[in-house]
Amino acid sequence: MRIRKVLNNNVVVSYNELNQQVIVMGKGLAFHKKEGDEIDTSKIRKTFVLQTKGISDKIAKVLMGTSEIYLNIAAQFYEYAQSKLSYKLDEYLYIALTDHISFAVSRYKKGVELKNPLAWEIRKYYKLEYQLALKCLEVIEKKTDVRLGDDEAATIALHLVNSQLSGENMKTAFRITEIVDTIISIVKYHFKIELDEESVNYERFLTHLRFFAIRLIRNEKPEENADLFFYEQIKANYTESYDCTAKIATYLKNNLNWDLSKDEEIYLTVHINRVTDRQKNEKS
Repeated sequence: MRIRKVLNNNVVVSYNELNQQVIVMGKGLAFHKKEGDEIDTSKIRKTFVLQTKGISDKIAKVLMGTSEIYLNIAAQFYEYAQSKLSYKLDEYLYIALTDHISFAVSRYKKGVELKNPLAWEIRKYYKLEYQLALKCLEVIEKKTDVRLGDDEAATIALHLVNSQLSGENMKTAFRITEIVDTIISIVKYHFKIELDEESVNYERFLTHLRFFAIRLIRNEKPEENADLFFYEQIKANYTESYDCTAKIATYLKNNLNWDLSKDEEIYLTVHINRVTDRQKNEKS
């Protein structure tokens, strides 16, 4: 295995036996070494494979201003989170987490603690990602002796959520969370009930809302192919849920300039009916 690029004294880019680009880490691995030199395999402590073109260049830029210990933490957490999540994480997460963790630890040592304004919503809507992020805090503490606050776990969880969006910026993840939270609030206020957050129907509703919010932010308009008879049946049979959907449509139009398609109205109405039906019966 030969060095293709030196990132710093302890990190290099190379290619494995399958001709896959890899980041190789080890103390003094590249000391007095240059491109083309053989890698001393006895010094290798960490190797991870990169599939995305150009990622190593971005990692190199990040490592110019930070220690590779944070890349090591990010890589360890990436592998752990990927083993627990059903969706594929984007490799840009290596860069985003390395940069974020380095900055967070630096801020902590200076006595600066930033609050995440969406921490409560993130814990609520992205439970698995948040629990995984708490594990990341444990890894950070083990590697750096710094215990970051739980608000940092919320931000790391958002990085995981954002990784579904193929490298789009963190602002996107915040917007998704805000849209989901607003729609949930409209449903709760419309029916004047609390929703059962442990129910399967609630989880299905959240999943639908997340993907809907992603499409909205990307401006991915669905083709209008609703069955008009079915649409009218839904309106007639789920009147209260449809009225709630109408309120959501008003919010989306006035605040996000998004016109709900009839298909989206159908899906929202059905999900709202499912997620509120049990609570409505208990209230009665």
